[in-house]
Amino acid sequence: MTSRNFWRVVAAASLGSAGIPAAMAQDNSYFYGGLSVGQARAKIDEERISSSLLGTGLTITSITRDEKDTGYKIFGGYQLNRYFGVEAGYFSLGEFSFSANTAPAGTLDGRIKLQGLNLDLVATLPVTEKFSLLARVGAQQAKTSDRFSGTGAVVVLDPNPSQRKTNAKVGLGMQYEFSPNFFMRGEVERYRVNDAVGNRGDVDLMSVSLVFPFGRAPAAAPRPMAQAYVAPPPVVMAPPPPPPPVVVVVPSPPPPPPPPVVMAPERRRVSFEADSLFGFDQTTVMPAGRAKLDAFIAEVKGTSFEVILVEGHTDRLGSEAYNQALSLRRAEVVKSYLVSTGGFDPSKVSVVGKGESSPLTAADACKGTRASPALIACLQPDRRVEVEVTGTR
Repeated sequence: MTSRNFWRVVAAASLGSAGIPAAMAQDNSYFYGGLSVGQARAKIDEERISSSLLGTGLTITSITRDEKDTGYKIFGGYQLNRYFGVEAGYFSLGEFSFSANTAPAGTLDGRIKLQGLNLDLVATLPVTEKFSLLARVGAQQAKTSDRFSGTGAVVVLDPNPSQRKTNAKVGLGMQYEFSPNFFMRGEVERYRVNDAVGNRGDVDLMSVSLVFPFGRAPAAAPRPMAQAYVAPPPVVMAPPPPPPPVVVVVPSPPPPPPPPVVMAPERRRVSFEADSLFGFDQTTVMPAGRAKLDAFIAEVKGTSFEVILVEGHTDRLGSEAYNQALSLRRAEVVKSYLVSTGGFDPSKVSVVGKGESSPLTAADACKGTRASPALIACLQPDRRVEVEVTGTR
């Protein structure tokens, strides 16, 4: 088929589309154009090349092939309706090559270039409002241009054969509409081609396409149907209801007030490290100790006290009698400070000296009996003054 005959087919297909019934058309039928770019893959027929060389007394010892190249299409079409369109364009499937080494020594190099024109019927299957599946079938006229060269024992008789042939093509793909005036496609197409030396084969093109519709009208909004006026039914006035009976409400006596809530007294116990209140083996409150007692007084301010118990404790260093007296003196000093500074009722504050009878350290935790700095530090938790407050806020 010559290029003149090809375009006659395009014109006939366009005229034939004008006769499609109106039921197949849609309001936004439109023309479009676009460009595709992708990768073309061919299959070099090594067996056919080997057979042709054997006919001249040569055998192939090795062969390298280049079966991939960049392909592209420039196309235009007319979307007949939502489901079918006609598309024509120019395509180039790139160039493929091989190089064969022979025995006797020689080489045969070959290149094939494919380009041509196509006419397709494109079917569209909408999946969502913007996403569709595509299928195409059509005819293509490909021009095949070959170049052969030989060295050594290989002699090429026709170095530049060419041929034009018309064959079928098919394809599958997807399409997404980014806007009414811009689509994107992804497709896989198969072209049936003839080379210029009597071989036939397939070339696959995997491509991405940009599609630009021309003058596509937006879908018209549905017009509301006119509603026939229906007169409302006549209103029948019902007789007025009888007046409600007069109900005299006698107020009931107010409920008795709830009994007062008696809060159980709260008990709180605070422990002060003796070393933070007094010097070692001393009964005079240090400035740091006074600050701790002042903070305690401020914390319990506003409490109605029932009883306050102050307990003094010592470690096990020294005699039991001495420790008992020291713990009692320290408890009395703390009571005196609470009464004089905190305003506590002295009749509600009692003191007791526990001496070394209630240690916090384990019996085997602190070794030794001599008052060394290490032992004094280890027994520090036992030296303390504990204040237990019972009262309500």
